[in-house]
Amino acid sequence: MLVANRHRASSANSLDHPDHPLSDAATEAQVVDKAKQIVRVAGLQTTTAGYLLMSCKNRDDPPYQGAVYLTFALPAEARADGYLRDVTAALVRQGWTEGLPPNDQVFGRTLSKDAVTAIIYRHGDDTGAGVLRLYGQCRNVNDHRRDSTAWVDITSQFGAGR
Repeated sequence: MLVANRHRASSANSLDHPDHPLSDAATEAQVVDKAKQIVRVAGLQTTTAGYLLMSCKNRDDPPYQGAVYLTFALPAEARADGYLRDVTAALVRQGWTEGLPPNDQVFGRTLSKDAVTAIIYRHGDDTGAGVLRLYGQCRNVNDHRRDSTAWVDITSQFGAGR
């Protein structure tokens, strides 16, 4: 008698051991490069930007993903809903795919491209500002448990303050 048992990777196993891990530099580039693309295509006026390597499992353990948190000025003459709709349309023309709106953000939009997810919305505390958040793939398996959990300021990479 022959018994065949096909081994299937569980989702937990694929999270713990991604097929093609990313280096720290590649993890950062994955989201920072996409943020730069969005800023350029949409003409966003960046005010601040930060980068963080965050755990995909819990607070500390690998794997990690890169994340960008960027704020930008909304044009004074524009309504947030119309402006974010226009930004989304410009990004879709550049190959981004629009997804479901985020549950917790009025006028928010979710987009994805090349395994990076972007969420764009009006800032909750400053109606003259918008927020762009990007999240990369969970493919960095380096040990960062002892790293700082503070955002790294990358504002200068976006030409802010000029």
